Amino acid sequence: QVQLVESGGGLVQPGGSLRLSCAASGNIFGTYAFAWYRQPPGKQRELVASIISGGSPNYADSVKGRFTLRKDNAKNTVTLQMNSLKPEDTAVYYCNIRAATWSSWGQGIQVTVSS
Repeated sequence: QVQLVESGGGLVQPGGSLRLSCAASGNIFGTYAFAWYRQPPGKQRELVASIISGGSPNYADSVKGRFTLRKDNAKNTVTLQMNSLKPEDTAVYYCNIRAATWSSWGQGIQVTVSS
């Protein structure tokens, strides 16, 4: 079983920045992908960014050019650097790790963009 621990959320003004981190531990094996999803209030969960082992990050159109996903292979950690934040980025952000035969979710972390 794989455990994910998220950190770094909070309240920020429009135009500000936040960095989310997700640390994975446990029985991690094979080819897998890390991803960040978010669920805005009253809406469905959506994919924000993802990266597969050895690959390049992919981003939702709504965050391209503002968010940067980085993976630290040695530490099994991913960070999501979020710049130029907008009120519509307000959501609970979830880290996910998945492979062909297993998947795990973090507990979720609140990001609020408001003046």
